[in-house]
Amino acid sequence: MKVYLYSTCLGQVSMNQMVLSAIELLQKCGAEVIYKKDQTCCGQPSYNTGYFEETKKIALYNMELFGDGDEPILIVSGSCAGMMMHDYVELFKGNLYEQKAIKFASRCMEISQFLDKHLQVVDKGEPIKVSWHSNCHALRVAKSIESNKNLIRKLANVELIELEREEECCGFGGTFSVKEPEISNEMALAKIADIEKTGVKYLISADGGCLLNINGTMKKNAKDIKCVHLYDFLLARLDGKNIDERSI
Repeated sequence: MKVYLYSTCLGQVSMNQMVLSAIELLQKCGAEVIYKKDQTCCGQPSYNTGYFEETKKIALYNMELFGDGDEPILIVSGSCAGMMMHDYVELFKGNLYEQKAIKFASRCMEISQFLDKHLQVVDKGEPIKVSWHSNCHALRVAKSIESNKNLIRKLANVELIELEREEECCGFGGTFSVKEPEISNEMALAKIADIEKTGVKYLISADGGCLLNINGTMKKNAKDIKCVHLYDFLLARLDGKNIDERSI
């Protein structure tokens, strides 16, 4: 089985290890992973700030880059997945490229939606308790959260402690955290307070932006909770490796 990997901007810039972990997990499924080195942003930042014509150029570039085949395009973030699965279709509605966008969107999915069906999970790690943060776009647009959590629940030695206010934003929101830093910080602190109530020492998420935001706020406030990306966490558990080495 051939699959394309879409690594996202954060995957390319600051979370290279997570991208490599995702590739290894896909290979454990027996997939041949194709990585397009000229891939770029999904266009969400410009789309969310109203630059629709500029976003169309980015979307068309991505649609051309991955061709017209049927191979799945697997995306390491539910946020970018939501953009490519849903917002591309909205962007080109009634446009000459509408059908091209629909076909492209049908091939896109967040990686966990693929792994949940194909990955054989054998937990080689020690017993551990973790909590989970849901990215807003993954929850409401890509709808990949259940697959994310299913992968954690399949780990025999991992106990998932749910957050009371899981569906509340962590305050990242892409450009929102830059435009409204004070509000963003208060939202991150509220999220951390919810995490602390669980008593866990590890927070797992499948979104790089949220993890960087939460982790940065934790470090500023001297919190002893480690943030780990889902795909780094999964690979460490399957390989029996120390997840402390995979925390961001």
